[in-house]
This record gives sequence, C-alpha cells and structure tokens, in this order.
Amino acid sequence: MLLRLATRGSAQATAQSTAVADALRAAHPGLDVQLVFVETLGDQRADVPLHTMGGQGVFVKEVQRAVLDGHADLAVHSAKDLPSITADGLHLAAFCARRDPRDALVGSTLADLPPGATVATGSVRRRALLAAERPDLQFVELRGNIQTRLSKLPEGGALVMAVAALQILGLTDRIAEALEVDRMVPAPGQGCVAIECRAGDAATAALLAAVDHAPTREAVTAERAFLAELGTGCSLPVAVHAERVDGDLLLHGFLADPATGRTARAVASLAIDPAERLSEAGGFISFSNVSPGAAFAHDPDGFGWVEPRQLGPGLFAIVDFAVAIILFEGGLNLQISRLRREGAAIRRLITWGALVTLA
Repeated sequence: MLLRLATRGSAQATAQSTAVADALRAAHPGLDVQLVFVETLGDQRADVPLHTMGGQGVFVKEVQRAVLDGHADLAVHSAKDLPSITADGLHLAAFCARRDPRDALVGSTLADLPPGATVATGSVRRRALLAAERPDLQFVELRGNIQTRLSKLPEGGALVMAVAALQILGLTDRIAEALEVDRMVPAPGQGCVAIECRAGDAATAALLAAVDHAPTREAVTAERAFLAELGTGCSLPVAVHAERVDGDLLLHGFLADPATGRTARAVASLAIDPAERLSEAGGFISFSNVSPGAAFAHDPDGFGWVEPRQLGPGLFAIVDFAVAIILFEGGLNLQISRLRREGAAIRRLITWGALVTLA
C-alpha cells in the first residue's frame, strides 16, 4: 500500500515528515510512504513578518489543499502552525509524541544580555514574554529557514528559536539557554507534529493511529481549545501550554495587549472537579453563592450560569475556566474586546470565584 505524505520542503519540515514516514513503515511492514513537497505562502513570502500575513495558516493551507485535492493522502504539520479550527474536509488523525516544547535563546542567556541588547524573533508572543521580563530589550524581525535564522544572530544579542526545531536538525549545541515553560510559555502545540487526512478516510486514519500519542493529543487539544476560545492566531501575543502533573492537567496561559503592553499570566488546573460542577443542576453551574466582592466585572443581565460546551475530548467547558482565570488575574477585560471569535464576541466566561463579562 502507498501513502503519499504532503509536507513543506524546509529542512525542519522534511526531517519531521521523514520521521513520521519511518515510524509508519516500522508500524506497518510493507507500507510504502512517499513525500510530496508543497510550497506554502509562508515559504514564498519569507521576507514578510508573520503577524502581517493573517496569522495562523500561512504554513499549512497549501499542504492541506494537496490532501483535499487528492494529490496526497496525509499532511504533516508543526502543530503550532495549525489554525485552532480544523479545516473542512480534513481530520486531525494523529498527534505525534511531543519533543521539547520550550523556547531557547541562541547567542546568550537572558541574564547575560547587556541592557538594551537586540533580540531577533518574528514572534509577537516571544517579544511580549521577553519584554515582560526585560523591558530594556530591543527586538528585530527574524524570518527564514533554521540555518538562515541562525546566521542572523545580532551582534552582542540573541535570537529565539524552538528547542524542538533545533532538536530535529541536530543543532541543540547552539542553545545558550532553554527557557522553562512557566517563564516563557510556548505557543499552542509547540514541539508537536500533527497529521491530517481526509475526513472519512478510515483506512488512512487507522494507519495513522499507530503514531498517535495519547498524552500529547490530550495536552495539545487543550491548548488548541484555549486558542479557539479566544479566537486568535499568532498575530496576537497568546501563549498556552498544558501538561499533566499529579493527575491534573495544568494549563499555563499568557495574554498580552500590544497597545498597552499589559500582560496576564496564570496556571489553571483542569481537574475533575470543574467538570463535575458543570453537570450540577442539569448541566448548569449555579453562582448564587458568589460573593459580590469577588466579581471581576458586573453582569447587568444577572447572568449566573453557563451552558457547558464540548471543546474537545473530555474537556467540555473546562478550558473556559482557564481562560477566565488568566483574564481575571491580569485585569485585561477592557482590552479583550478585540479577541473575537469569527462572527461573535467572546461570550461570558466563568472563574471559580468570579463572574466575568467580556464585550
């Protein structure tokens, strides 16, 4: 049997796709996997800042189109490049075991950067996170493939790259410092390779099940649900990382307002208890005991409950709690009106101790 695997042609994408092809051949002896190389808009416009190109999707749409048009059977992506809503006609069939999700500094550690040093990164998320810790830093744009970016190290400064990208290419010796996720929150899906096939292609989906990693799927699903709830892509400073700790799924979240520089970060525990509370009173949560002093924003309509919504396997509206906690902690209610889902403003969100109303 032949499987045609669509991928970008960059060194990182090729290495990732080759690893997927090798894993599929190992799991299914006799399977033939061929790579189909596709050039994306993000590849064609390597000189244009990503946040000016419409955010997520610039590295995946053409690869997805190859599958939808029948030129390939599956598409391999860096999960962080995927929009939070799966494209019509496609099925997210596998999340490969996650590599190191952290960001890394090349050229210098953060502490060793002199005042006013230049850091190269094209990510508004990375800029916001670094500026929150080191407001003296100056930032310059960084685009291109891995080797091109490494060649653009600012004099006396540093550049930021994903550890996973350096791992797959055997370049981890270039890392000066890997920044922990509670300090430098990664992008949703960072370090994970995601695989799509056509919706309804049960045969291909069954083959891909062999490379699906359940813990990674759980974590990345939560991260993508967080991003979907906000309705944002990589054009806004949003970061989230999920990990299992002592049985609970911890969600590290970060939001920033580019206009004011204000930031919010928090860690929410997506434990069993919130899901149980969602089932109370016939599927609604009662807030009759919420203290008025705990309210983050006044609710003029007296709205005191929220209908649970299925965001992902086993998640329901738990991610809503996490989003609201992060907004609550950072006091960003006046800035969040721009973070809209397609066609509608963000609806009311609930924290454990406060009712939050967002315009």
